[in-house]
Amino acid sequence: MYQHILVALDGSTFSKRALKEAVNLAALTKGVVHPVYVVDKTPLFSYAGYFDPMTLVEALRQDGHSVLDEAAQACVDAEVPCRPELIESDSLSDDVASIVLRHAEQIHADLLVLGTHGRRGVQRLVIGSVAERVLRSSRCPVLLLREQSTEEAPAG
Repeated sequence: MYQHILVALDGSTFSKRALKEAVNLAALTKGVVHPVYVVDKTPLFSYAGYFDPMTLVEALRQDGHSVLDEAAQACVDAEVPCRPELIESDSLSDDVASIVLRHAEQIHADLLVLGTHGRRGVQRLVIGSVAERVLRSSRCPVLLLREQSTEEAPAG
C-alpha cells in the first residue's frame, strides 16, 4: 500500500494535521514518512533592497529545521521510519508545488499528504494554493487535510 508517504510541511496548523495523518497512515502500512520543508527563496528578491536576503534565507532555514525536527520526533514517538528533508528553490521559476512534486517523483512517493492552507498568504489569491497545484499535477494519490474546526473536534 503506501510505503513512501511524502508530507509537505510549513509549520502551520494545517501542515501539523497533515503530519499527524501521514504518521498514522505510515504506522498502519509500515511505511516511511518523508517530511519535506521547502525554503522558497524566490520572493526574497522582491525585498532585497529592504532586507539582507541571506539573513532571511537563514531564518527560513532555521524555521525549516525546527519544523522538521518536530516531524522527526513525531515519527520517533510513533515508531515510524522518517526521512526529513529541507529543500531550497533553485531558480526564479521554481515554486513550492513543483518542488514538492519533483521530490515526490525522486523518492517514488505512493502518497502525498498536505494541508489545504499554509503560511503562504496573499500568494493564494494570485496564483492558487500549493495544495491545489499539487493536486492538479500529482502522478500519485494526494490526501488534502483542512484544519479541524471546534465543532468537528472529537469529544473527550
